[in-house]
Amino acid sequence: MSSEILAVLEYMEKEKGISREDMIETISSAIKTAACKGDETGPEIRVEINPKTGVLQAWTLLEVVDFVSDPATEIIMDKARLYLEDPKIGDTVERELDPAYLGRIAAKTAEQAIKQRLRQFEKEMIYDEFRDQVGNLVTGIVRRRERGDLIVEVGKAEAVLPHRERVPGEDYVPGERIRCLLLNIDTASRGPELILSRSNIRFVYRLFEVEITEIADDTVVIAAMAREPGYRTKVCVRSNDVKVDPVGACVGARGARVKSIVRELGGEKVDIIRHHEDPNELLHEALKPAVPKNVRLDKEARRIYFEVAEDDMSIAIGRRGQNARLTSRLLGWRLDIEKEEKKEVGFDQRMAKAEESLSQLGIEDDVATRLVAIGLISAEAFEGVTASDLNDAGFSEEEATAILDKVTASKES
Repeated sequence: MSSEILAVLEYMEKEKGISREDMIETISSAIKTAACKGDETGPEIRVEINPKTGVLQAWTLLEVVDFVSDPATEIIMDKARLYLEDPKIGDTVERELDPAYLGRIAAKTAEQAIKQRLRQFEKEMIYDEFRDQVGNLVTGIVRRRERGDLIVEVGKAEAVLPHRERVPGEDYVPGERIRCLLLNIDTASRGPELILSRSNIRFVYRLFEVEITEIADDTVVIAAMAREPGYRTKVCVRSNDVKVDPVGACVGARGARVKSIVRELGGEKVDIIRHHEDPNELLHEALKPAVPKNVRLDKEARRIYFEVAEDDMSIAIGRRGQNARLTSRLLGWRLDIEKEEKKEVGFDQRMAKAEESLSQLGIEDDVATRLVAIGLISAEAFEGVTASDLNDAGFSEEEATAILDKVTASKES
């Protein structure tokens, strides 16, 4: 039995990182429990295990009494003198116990208790190792699937990537490497459990810190983020150094930096936007290439009302309202988007506008009306027109000359 105990001590120390002292205490406690068979009124046992040899020694603790009522816990004075030179009533006598006496049932109980304690040690070690890494990126290997969750091996520990923390459309097979955010450590009754996430927005934030040195050293700051996992992320950045372009720093040469992040996100689109304190300017940046028009801000309700051209409506709203929702979260304002109304210009309005443009050339109103009537609606329309042409249209020599002089002067100015 000593060789088995020694093997357990060495294995736990080398492979699991559990000290011999801790394992000896665990095994000793398990053997005590097994020997008593769970009976609190049974004899008290003291167990010692040599940490170098694994030799097990056990003693039954007996109280010295005048009259024995329970031989399992008491010993009479005469017999106590076999173990102590000068015993007194109330003293404790230690009588060595043959470990084989524990029997197979006790050994089995001890084995179960050791395994249970081992699991507890492992959980405690996991907590100590990972408690300072919560919120950071970790890399692991997918091992198996349990009830829709992925079990991932991270170092010597097993972590859980719950279905709710996965990105829609992503799938992994056992043996595949995976990078995740260590979301938290769930200290449940069965022990600490590592919870991972790939859908949490902080996962993207950490990726930006890893890939972009300017963010890691606070030269560039992520002012705001909004994400719909698997579809699109909007990142608003600003620079603490006027010499550093925050958007360019995040995009990288030929888009190398942002492409690396997009690959890690499985092709999820990433929009990098320059930060502005003015919500109106930030709205224009966030909605590009759509152009918001007639913007009105309700600061008390934190709502922005604006219009977009009909061609820009689908861009501004996005698939299933995705772009509008992300922009709203990024700004922290509620968006009310309407389609811009196109005002149809009638014939009379076009005629009046043409007459007005000719009047601005210095041509009298009644003359401008006559010119528009024959199709001369702007200075450009007089290209190639001569005084003779105007005479044929009913204008006098004097009127024709004056008109052409004014048109020529407007082109030269």
